[in-house]
Formats: sequence, structure tokens, C-alpha cells
Amino acid sequence: MEDHHGNEIDLFEALVLIETAEDAKNFLIDLCTPAEIRAFSERWKVCQLLSRGEFSYRRIKEMTGASLTTIGRVARFLNEEKYGGYKKMLEKVNEKASKKASSWTFF
Repeated sequence: MEDHHGNEIDLFEALVLIETAEDAKNFLIDLCTPAEIRAFSERWKVCQLLSRGEFSYRRIKEMTGASLTTIGRVARFLNEEKYGGYKKMLEKVNEKASKKASSWTFF
């Protein structure tokens, strides 16, 4: 049986080279189906809402249209799994937002 692990590593290495949201959008449009992009977007929104700790699963379902199964899976990976991908990206997004907010000048 052929090992395709190298294909995944090549993809991951390509992803870290993306420098702008526009580049990310264009790459994902080329790489994924519209349904896959919607699924990624939905999971990311679920992750953001779960991380706030303000909403029940049912409320997140109403807000996003995600299934309770998807919400539960995102919650498990956010809170219990060893990978930490969601948490790391949330930290990076929050850090970027903080830097942007602190760079605003008011007169």
C-alpha cells in the first residue's frame, strides 16, 4: 500500500506560505469545492462561538446552521484533543486583533 503522508506534508507546507487572506481565499477556491469551503467556514465560526463560552450548542446551531454533531466535534477538538490547532489559531487571531486595535490612534 502506498504511503500518501508526503502529500499531506506538501499541503501543510504550502498552507504556511500563504501571506494574505486574498491568497488564502484564492488557494482554497482552487483546492476545495464550494461545499468544502462552506464546511471549513462553518467549523471555524463554531469554534469562535464556542471559545467565547456564551452560547449553548443549540444556540450555536441556530446561529450557524451547523449540526449538533459538528458542534460537538469542534468542541471536542477545541477542548480535549492534543493537536491544539483551533486554540493556536484563536490565539493568533486574537493577538492580531489586539495589535490592530492598539495601533488605532484617536484625536
